[in-house]
Amino acid sequence: QVHVVESGGGLVQPGGSLRLSCTVSGASMRPFVMGWYRQAVDTQRELVALSHVSGDTEYAPSVKDRFTISRDNFKKVVYLDMNNLKREDTAIYYCKAAEYWWGQGTQVTVSS
Repeated sequence: QVHVVESGGGLVQPGGSLRLSCTVSGASMRPFVMGWYRQAVDTQRELVALSHVSGDTEYAPSVKDRFTISRDNFKKVVYLDMNNLKREDTAIYYCKAAEYWWGQGTQVTVSS
């Protein structure tokens, strides 16, 4: 059974930074595509960033050059470093392992 747990969310002022972590247990993370998604109130869940097995990464246009996804396969952790946060980044952030396993989400609120 694969479990995915996010952490690191919180309240931050506009222009601030946060680091989200996603820990995978129950399996090796090495063969998984890992992704960060987010869902704001009354919107659909959207892709934020992907980390491919090859090491390639992808980003939504709205976060490119502000967010960075990285992974440590040995520790089985995926990170999302978020800089220059904007109010519109406020959402619940979810981690996804491969095609099947989601975490419970962590709230990020950007507000002054």
